[in-house]
Amino acid sequence: MALNLERQLAFYGAYHRNSINIAIHMVCVPLILFSGFALAANSGTLIPLPRFLTIPHLDLNLSTLAAFTWGGLYVLLEPVAGTILALICLGAAAATNTAHSENPTLTNQVAIVVHVLSWLLQFMGHGVFEGRAPALLDNLIQAIFLAPLFVWLELLFKFGYRRELQSRVGKAVEAEVAKFRKQKLATASKNGKTQ
Repeated sequence: MALNLERQLAFYGAYHRNSINIAIHMVCVPLILFSGFALAANSGTLIPLPRFLTIPHLDLNLSTLAAFTWGGLYVLLEPVAGTILALICLGAAAATNTAHSENPTLTNQVAIVVHVLSWLLQFMGHGVFEGRAPALLDNLIQAIFLAPLFVWLELLFKFGYRRELQSRVGKAVEAEVAKFRKQKLATASKNGKTQ
């Protein structure tokens, strides 16, 4: 996965053009990420640190390491919005680590229900509203890492953030969709089906 923000957003955006599907993703993607952090807290501390180096509620378990990984990627891709999202990820990891330490059974039960329902809603959004398979079927790793940044930037774009980037990405998405439709039509023609 190349660290080219526009290329990454164009890839992901080509799978998310329907406003209802985008709204579903704007709600469900953060829920999937945060419930994933909650489930990852089950790992316990993976890298013990001296007490003076430990940040409260951010011991180095899988949840915290994932938050640092996702956050670091976002900072590299988009320093301003990415830094804010990285801090949100770390805050979510701290909150889920705290919840897990206080009541692991309830935290896991809620996280599993939220995680499964959010995935189901997203697949429904693609099947019913988008009419196109999710991006994760073409590139799982890219989609898993990009989804939170994509919905974060979608939200920021609504408030006028980096309009020039939004415009360039919009044009690149249209080009990607045209390429997809052309390939789909060629495949259908090759198989003797016309649409």
